Amino acid sequence: MRHTIIALLFFSLLGFSKYSLGGDPVAGEKRYGESCINCHGPAGKGAASYPKISGKEVSYITAMLETYRDEIEVGPNSSLMIMMAMPLTDEEIANLAAYLKDAKYQPNINNNN
Repeated sequence: MRHTIIALLFFSLLGFSKYSLGGDPVAGEKRYGESCINCHGPAGKGAASYPKISGKEVSYITAMLETYRDEIEVGPNSSLMIMMAMPLTDEEIANLAAYLKDAKYQPNINNNN
């Protein structure tokens, strides 16, 4: 009985940990607009030499941003990405990953200019 109570307590605490909670895509979209859009384009569609980052799994975006935040180079734009990722908190990374997972670029087809 005691082991059952301990197990239940453990799993209930785990359920409220940051590992079980997903990021906030609305907050992620806001943060994306502040830091990422100038290089990666609207909704992470990619621009010039900056890759498309939308539609990626949360675990991939999280791992890459944490890698850059740890100042590890992994590609030609590493210096820039390291500089951009270093100030990100764990929560901001989770939010960005949640936003980018489902972000979709929708060009403005009603532009009458």
